[in-house]
Amino acid sequence: MMKPLQTLIFIAASILSIAVLAKSQYQAPQDFISQAFNAPAPKAKVFWLDDEAQKVIEEILSHKFRKMRIRYWQQEGETVWILNEIGKEAPITVGIHIKDQQIAQTKVLIYRESRGDEVRHDFFTDQFKAAKLNEDLKLDRHIDGITGATLSVRALTKLSRIALWLDSRIRREIT
Repeated sequence: MMKPLQTLIFIAASILSIAVLAKSQYQAPQDFISQAFNAPAPKAKVFWLDDEAQKVIEEILSHKFRKMRIRYWQQEGETVWILNEIGKEAPITVGIHIKDQQIAQTKVLIYRESRGDEVRHDFFTDQFKAAKLNEDLKLDRHIDGITGATLSVRALTKLSRIALWLDSRIRREIT
């Protein structure tokens, strides 16, 4: 039979171990950028959010977006976006590489949620390859969900839509 102090220590250790396990970094953002461009990462650029961008991003996220700028990396018409979105309780950091106005790669870089990390696997993220954005700001394909990871799936889908829109917006400003 456990004494109250031992029980308290056991509970605290269990909570601490869950908290430690809850944050997993699968790839450093800088490494993702270098891998995407197959070269050292170029200098980061800044996309300043105007009213239109703020409105579109908030529409995609279905909540307020309180940033004024988003950093991105661009090289020879390709862009890389490192974006964060909360799945259920904690931000998920995702790297999205856009090439020829479609997703070349989506990768979960840092996962901080306690559940749903199946979205980091290639079998899931490969669904985003070659995805484009429709006029109604949706992906041109259906992304299959994962049981128990619904909110993480939604987060990655929303971030992919935002990255594609931001990429198209940058192209529009260049021309």
